[in-house]
Amino acid sequence: MDAPYIPRYLRPRIEEALSDTPVVLVNGPRQAGKTTLVRQLADATRAYVTLDDAATLAAVRHDPVGFVRELDGAVIDEVQRAPELLLAIKQAVDQDRRPGRFLLTGSANVMTLPRVADSLAGRIETHTLLPLAGCELAHQPGRWMDAVFSGDMPRPPPAQAAAEVGAALVQRVLRGGYPQALARTTARRREAWLAQYVTTLIQRDVPDIAAVEKLDHLPRLLTALAHMSGQLCNFARLAGQIGLDNKTAEKYLGIFEQMFLLRRVLQWSGNGLSRIVKSPKLQFIDSGLLCGLLGVNAELLVRQRPQLGALLESHVYGELLKLASWADQEVQVLTFRTTAQAEVDFVLENRRGDIVGVEVKAAASFQAGDFAGLRKLAALAGERFSAGVLLYDGTQTLPMGEVSGRPLWALPLCTLWLT
Repeated sequence: MDAPYIPRYLRPRIEEALSDTPVVLVNGPRQAGKTTLVRQLADATRAYVTLDDAATLAAVRHDPVGFVRELDGAVIDEVQRAPELLLAIKQAVDQDRRPGRFLLTGSANVMTLPRVADSLAGRIETHTLLPLAGCELAHQPGRWMDAVFSGDMPRPPPAQAAAEVGAALVQRVLRGGYPQALARTTARRREAWLAQYVTTLIQRDVPDIAAVEKLDHLPRLLTALAHMSGQLCNFARLAGQIGLDNKTAEKYLGIFEQMFLLRRVLQWSGNGLSRIVKSPKLQFIDSGLLCGLLGVNAELLVRQRPQLGALLESHVYGELLKLASWADQEVQVLTFRTTAQAEVDFVLENRRGDIVGVEVKAAASFQAGDFAGLRKLAALAGERFSAGVLLYDGTQTLPMGEVSGRPLWALPLCTLWLT
């Protein structure tokens, strides 16, 4: 089933890069919409080539330099299947530095390979396309990130906000953002697609990027990681659950990171404060995939509402990453936890070092104590603290006082996709 085309907000950034950079790489998870996007940018001077085609892949692997020599420019899809091609592209670009010659996609982060990253330094710009953001689906501007840093807190129209709470929010978390999953008309068909998606990734894509001796351990590891989503990384516990040693478990986790399924979210540490926990937090990028791995459905969440918290946190994480990918300013998404257990779900930090704390609450009401972590973060960050935001399952944007002269706000979760 073909999903209807939805304009992607990363496209202007890609076009901008093509105007002054010889090589542009669009990476991200398989089935996020990369091919659909880059095919729109193929033209008479930039032919479309896919390495998912067996004959093309064989030709590239046999003679990558000769293959590139025949191309004046190209859109090359799924380049992770032949990373040696990137070295041939480097040679071609060194001879002709015209901008926009090569537009590449990758379903694995080939830029983590040292030889590739070093050889293409100064010649390539990388952008990450993740599954569909809520604002793309809602055809809204997607300016939440810039709004909160500027202090212009979003206030969604009451009627729109009222339609996004409760059961509607649960459904949004369950669906996630993969276009093909969203195209399925029932939860059962969506779950079947997600299960097949994971199987294909492990059997087809993993061997392209790493030598894995125990491929059959990967599905169990991914499920174990799903149960740890939102928690600090604990490799000893993880390895013990599936019969792997710590080093192997960490290596395999790194493979899933390369495939853009999950990330280790680094702790915000300010000025290297010693009382900050150093262990990263594990987060899945797509909440629909996370729900599929956990076997979670709407009926289960009605009976076990507390389980929604970790799933909602994953959904917000994915939305923040997407919003940051096209924001006017470069923003990192971090987390915060002290040895005294004070914590904030996410810390947004721009290049100047300004930060916005974001706490997520899967409830329609909140208390003053829900802002305790944000107040601790503000005290440690000092003048770098721009604002603290509590995202909740409600409809009103409410000022909640100040800490050290900086505002605290309660914002509806739906502002992430209605701004």
